Amino acid sequence: MDLKVRELISKDIPHIVAYWHTSPSDFLEGMGVDLTKLPSRESLSKMLTNQLALPIKERASYALIWECDGVAVGHSNVNAIRYGQQANIHLHLWTTSYRKRGMGTELVKKSLPFYFNNLKLQRLICEPYALNPAPNKTLEKVGFTYEKTYRTIPGSLNFEQDVCRWVLDRERFKVLL
Repeated sequence: MDLKVRELISKDIPHIVAYWHTSPSDFLEGMGVDLTKLPSRESLSKMLTNQLALPIKERASYALIWECDGVAVGHSNVNAIRYGQQANIHLHLWTTSYRKRGMGTELVKKSLPFYFNNLKLQRLICEPYALNPAPNKTLEKVGFTYEKTYRTIPGSLNFEQDVCRWVLDRERFKVLL
């Protein structure tokens, strides 16, 4: 299994749009997604295209594509970016057949240098739905530190929920390299 991570390019956008618009409702809700808040295909595509056109320091979102044996199988992105300070990371394996195989841990590890180095981050935060075990297990295996569980609306696509807050700072990132 050859796992690689690369920056999002325009030809990847339809895959991300398809992930959000063709994934089963129960899967999306299991991640904490409020289906009524999903942007249209056109809006999502336009937003991603617009982000790619901006200099990295000006982006509201920065995305990576995850590949297995040369095939795009998922993506990771950060938002709430405060360049040189911190950002919030999100993790998405697109297809059921690629989940629960340990790939997520390796792909997250391979993603970290992109975020810490390209955005000059001091801290990376992830707040997955507390009832979604996969990202919580992955973050722990990668080396993120569990901070707390609390109730919030963690993002623009989410309903109010309990989230687990995981943090990885630059010093810990350097140790993990």
